[in-house]
Amino acid sequence: MNLAGSTVLVTGGSGFIGRQVVRSLTEAGARIRVVDLVAHPDPGVDVIIGDIADPATIERCFEDLTIDGVVHLAAVTSVLKSIEQPELTYQTNVAGTHRLLEGAREAGVGALAFASTNAVTGPMTAPKITEGQRLAPMTPYGATKAAGEMLMSAYTEVYGLRCTAIRLTNVYGPGMQAKDSIVARLMRCIRLGRSFEIYGDGSQVRDYVHSLDVVAAVTAALTDERWSGPVVIGSGTSLSVLDVVAQVKAITGAEFPVGHGPAKAGEMPAVIVDNGHARVLGWTPRYDFRTGVQGVWDEWRDLDLGGACAP
Repeated sequence: MNLAGSTVLVTGGSGFIGRQVVRSLTEAGARIRVVDLVAHPDPGVDVIIGDIADPATIERCFEDLTIDGVVHLAAVTSVLKSIEQPELTYQTNVAGTHRLLEGAREAGVGALAFASTNAVTGPMTAPKITEGQRLAPMTPYGATKAAGEMLMSAYTEVYGLRCTAIRLTNVYGPGMQAKDSIVARLMRCIRLGRSFEIYGDGSQVRDYVHSLDVVAAVTAALTDERWSGPVVIGSGTSLSVLDVVAQVKAITGAEFPVGHGPAKAGEMPAVIVDNGHARVLGWTPRYDFRTGVQGVWDEWRDLDLGGACAP
């Protein structure tokens, strides 16, 4: 697909990653339609307000326009929320994904990029997570994303809808004020003068990938025919929670109290990924953690306190 002159539907386009995807695809010449539970901050964006689990909402998404590609970001993305609300997680992440695929199939859409997660694989059984690791999710969040991947595999094989499951690590970047992931939590505690709680002993390691590197992967999944099936997207460098806290202190110059609370159920002890397949497909991460967090801090440092309070 050539983005210039194409029309792309972005589910969850009002969210943290979605806003950056919409901006990038628009700059590339695509016409964008967003479907989300909330309005897009840019009033000029074509937005359908609704739930993707509602068949009427999906029907509206494909009305009046010929949709060439879909970026599927809408989901229950919180692991903790998925444990607390498994039914809602299923309805959004599985039933909603199925309805979107049906709408895309009926509309003759050519390509779909899906925001999946390396949590579909569960505990590490090898030195690094690759696309070939078997699916063994530990939480409703991981399980529903795995179910979405399986649906997409079938729609690719049977209906010719080329689906790419972009298995993301921990995403951070500008515009994440409403997120509750570790980088946003650290920024919030600095700006609001709070203490920071580490879940468990802090030895658990994660890979952190910048949101603009994610946007580049989404663009490739739409436009490059080689992208199909699962593709692991991560920086390729993992840090412990203690390392992240130390780096954020060094970058921001802030000192704040740090405590430890109980580890969360279903938390993977380590996420160390091999992004070699994505590199073969032409994707390369541009942001190391220190550079990326410096940009995040530059934004948060200038926020008014009200903007730092959510959620």
